[in-house]
Amino acid sequence: MDFGCIGCHGESSGAPLAFYRNFFEDIWTRCQVYDMKHGRYVLKMMTSSDRRRGASILSSMLLPAALLLFSLAFWSPLIAQNDDAMQQARRLMVKRQLAARGVDHPGVLRAMRTVPRHRFVPEDMRAMAYADQPLPIGHGQTISQPYIVAYMTQVIDPKKDDVVLEIGTGTGYQAAVLSPLVEHVYTVEIISELAERARKRLSTLGYRNVTVRHGDGYHGWKEHGPYDAIVVTAASEHIPPPLVEQLKEGGSMIIPVGSPFRTQYLMLVEKRNGEVRTRTLMPVRFVPFTRDN
Repeated sequence: MDFGCIGCHGESSGAPLAFYRNFFEDIWTRCQVYDMKHGRYVLKMMTSSDRRRGASILSSMLLPAALLLFSLAFWSPLIAQNDDAMQQARRLMVKRQLAARGVDHPGVLRAMRTVPRHRFVPEDMRAMAYADQPLPIGHGQTISQPYIVAYMTQVIDPKKDDVVLEIGTGTGYQAAVLSPLVEHVYTVEIISELAERARKRLSTLGYRNVTVRHGDGYHGWKEHGPYDAIVVTAASEHIPPPLVEQLKEGGSMIIPVGSPFRTQYLMLVEKRNGEVRTRTLMPVRFVPFTRDN
């Protein structure tokens, strides 16, 4: 469950200060009477009407304050426990699923340990966020298994001054993992609803160096190329020539290649000395590369 932040939405949690000031000034005025003999105001006994009015206003002020204190007392420990549980789940994920399988890039392990994967999956799947498997995210798409995300990121060997293109934004998780490792991530998603949700999610979580675009990823994003690295998160039946063209000299692209009904392979594409070299890494299973009709 996404609790949000209590009292962090730019609105006052109680009545405005002017209301309190006016209330107490009114009460003070009602409690005074002018003493003609001594030429000054003195306190008087409040009438039953004054007492009822004062009690009513005080009740309306105290109830929101009491509810706020109760909410803080009740929810804060649960939020803290939830955060602690998710952090522990991430640590175990990194230890058992990544490091144990050979992922050893310090930056990649740090990013996988830090990025809140549970914020990138549907709410009804959050209990499974750190499981060793892909998860459905709607529209026939999935968020990749944590190991695959880490492995693909390690293979491109990201560096701080790199500009990276991602094809297939999904929920934005792969882009979030890349974000602390590179200068900028440009990511393209063909499904408009996913692109918009990812854009909002990444902005809310503070990933300022990620730019999301809705479009057909087959053509890449030429305006910001050439790229130091390209990460493709859907299986294409062949390596798209526009992506090869947008890969910088010395750059690397990782892409699953193959038909949805046959074995797919994760391929590494490199540009070295003007030549394009490809290498098969491992068999995989990805959702198909979707194109505009």
